[in-house]
Order: sequence, then C-alpha cells, then structure tokens
Amino acid sequence: MNLPNKLSLTRIILVPIILLFMLPIHIGSWAPVAWNDFINEYGMIVAAVLFVIASITDLVDGKIARKYNLITNLGKFLDSLADKMLVISVLIALVDLNRISAVWVCIIVLREFAVTGIRMLASAQGVVMAAKMIGKIKTVTQMIAITYLMFESLLIKIFHAILSSAEVSDITNYVQIVGNILFIGCVIMTVISGMDYVLNNLKYFKENK
Repeated sequence: MNLPNKLSLTRIILVPIILLFMLPIHIGSWAPVAWNDFINEYGMIVAAVLFVIASITDLVDGKIARKYNLITNLGKFLDSLADKMLVISVLIALVDLNRISAVWVCIIVLREFAVTGIRMLASAQGVVMAAKMIGKIKTVTQMIAITYLMFESLLIKIFHAILSSAEVSDITNYVQIVGNILFIGCVIMTVISGMDYVLNNLKYFKENK
C-alpha cells in the first residue's frame, strides 16, 4: 500500500478517536465520572487538534499521489470514504452536543448518498470517478467550518479569561454567530457541489435504465 493510501487509512482510524474525545461516555446508567469530567472540560480541544491533523492528511495525500504518480482506484475510493466518515461522524457528534441542527446534517448526508449513488452507477460501467475541484472546495469549506465549531469552546474560555463578565456574553454570541455563518456557508457549498455532480452525470442514469 502506497503512502497516500496509508494517510487515507490514518484519517479513517482517527475518526473513532476523535469521537471518543468529543462525547461523554454513558452505558445505561453507568458513566465514568472522572473521564467524562475531563471530556467536558478539555475533550473538545483534543478532538479539534486531532481533526486538524486528519484534515491535513486529506490535503497531503492528494498532493503526494499526484506528484509521485501514485493515483490508484483504491486511493480514490479510500480518500472519498475517509472524507465522508470524518465529516459526517463529527457533524453527528455536534448534533448530539446540541451545537448544530440535525436538519443541516441531513442535507449534507443526503448529498453524500446522491454522489455515492452516481459513483456506483459509474463504477458499474468501469469508471472510477475522482473527486472534482468543486467537491474538493466543498470538503475544504466543511473542514474549516467544523474546525471552527470544535475550537469554539477554547475561544470562549480565552475570552472568559481576558474580558470582564459583562463583555463575555456578547463575545460568546459573536463567536457562535461566526460559527453559524461558516457552517451555513459549507452547507450551501455542499448543496451546490451535489447539484453539480448530479447535473453533470445524468448520462449514468440514462445509460442504466
């Protein structure tokens, strides 16, 4: 297995570790109190750092594959799968933490199902579709928005430390408003890229009637 594919696998492996630090553990009525206290206080910061590392592997693996001519069908599949697993898993966790609405996440997931369906139809005809530029832009906007949302708690902690209590409330609202704008922007980009995939690949629907 070449280096770009190993980086994609690394991104997949990081997904459950990121979720481990994002969400407190509850199994029935039992919960590890000390661990959950750590997660509630610092877990999101650790998860955010790991998410950034995972996002960097997404940027690096493609560049290495193109530079050293290591592009393979397996690599195209793993890269796309890793992106979807990383983004969708973290977004669902943010819904569980009541930071974003499930409606927006459903829109993103439906887009991914639609694109995956198109890829499957293309694959049936022996075509392995690589990520298009608009899809890469979509992924970058998602990564930026999610990274910001994950670092929000750290930003708020910093403002708490340097500002008066009267100012903190307003600053907290501003921090969250910026997060909302970034996230809505990535949802819009997700919809646009999904429409682009569908409209430009209608031939696969026609040829598979």
